Amino acid sequence: MQALDELFGGHFMSEVRDPYRAYARLRRDEPVKLLDLPLAPGYMITRYEDVVTVLKDAALFSSSANAKGIGLVMGRTILEMDGKEHTQHRNIVSMAFVPKALQGEFPSVIDRLAHEMIDGFVRDGHVDLVARFTRTFPLRVIAHMIGVPIQDYETFKRWSLDLIGFADDPPRGFEAAGQLVEYLRPIVESRRMERRGDLLSTLVHADVEGHRLSDEEIFSFLRLLLPAGSDTTYRLIGSALFGLLTHPKQLDAVRADRSLIAGTIEETLRWEAPVQLASRETTAPTVLAGVELAAGAQLLTALGSANRDERRFDDPDRFDIHRRIDEHVAFGFGRHFCLGAHLARLEAAAALNAVFDRLPNLRPDAAQESFVAGLAFRSPNRLPVVFDA
Repeated sequence: MQALDELFGGHFMSEVRDPYRAYARLRRDEPVKLLDLPLAPGYMITRYEDVVTVLKDAALFSSSANAKGIGLVMGRTILEMDGKEHTQHRNIVSMAFVPKALQGEFPSVIDRLAHEMIDGFVRDGHVDLVARFTRTFPLRVIAHMIGVPIQDYETFKRWSLDLIGFADDPPRGFEAAGQLVEYLRPIVESRRMERRGDLLSTLVHADVEGHRLSDEEIFSFLRLLLPAGSDTTYRLIGSALFGLLTHPKQLDAVRADRSLIAGTIEETLRWEAPVQLASRETTAPTVLAGVELAAGAQLLTALGSANRDERRFDDPDRFDIHRRIDEHVAFGFGRHFCLGAHLARLEAAAALNAVFDRLPNLRPDAAQESFVAGLAFRSPNRLPVVFDA
């Protein structure tokens, strides 16, 4: 049985630079392949049609598999819940993320936060956009939305990255989870005593069939919302900028016509999905792409592979902001479709507009290398750029 790191050529999942050649081979020869995964043997699903089949059938392909992965460090969250339990807990926060709730003054808050960050380097003429902008901007937005007053964003950002990337270093992930809870504990207690108009107050005072959420349920929600609500979006923004900076004609087109930003975001989601893998577990014997799967089989749906399936997308490895995309699966599919999809698109659009408004003649710093890396999560390692100060 082949090991995951052998297949993708990287001991640490965060270091994998190009998983797409391996994905193409799997789609062609073994679209449902048994692998030695980090926690247990499981099947990687790589074709678009099969990935959608798995994600849309929550009864046959349970999300409980996440309890054996990210749930180990985040705690029990909606990521691993099915059926009625999933619906009840998702509904607690879902209304805060629907398009209607993100109208009014909220877009101006996002814009203000983006411009405040750019104020810190706009006169320098050069910057690493990952270190100084993309990695922290979404964290500021989600913290504002939830109502968590963060003073030290660098420390909080490190906890978030360690939590999300726990597969590379489990001890650091568990330590970050504990530190995050200790940071949040007094803030949660303050909301118990004084309710405010933020999402944290909604969690603290939520009612599920006559019962309030326990402290552990609240902390699990926060361990999900804060890191996940910032980590995936920072990766989306970084990859969008990387795509444009490495395709100068498309960069010029977007600068000249900002209406192309929406298409840029969708193409980025397809081309470099921030979250590349989603876990599921079969609840009964079934057959997928001709492969017999027993009940309890662990599945790893490769969203990044599905989004580059040549059966679904023409010339799929090409970054093309003018592409008409039928339907990518970067935000998942079905009942577990990403709760923050609309928010992520809003933030990405605000970030790109702010960058182009404030950094004239933006271009890559040719003296420094930049690349996209990661297997479970992908984004540029850095984005060194120069511009007219």
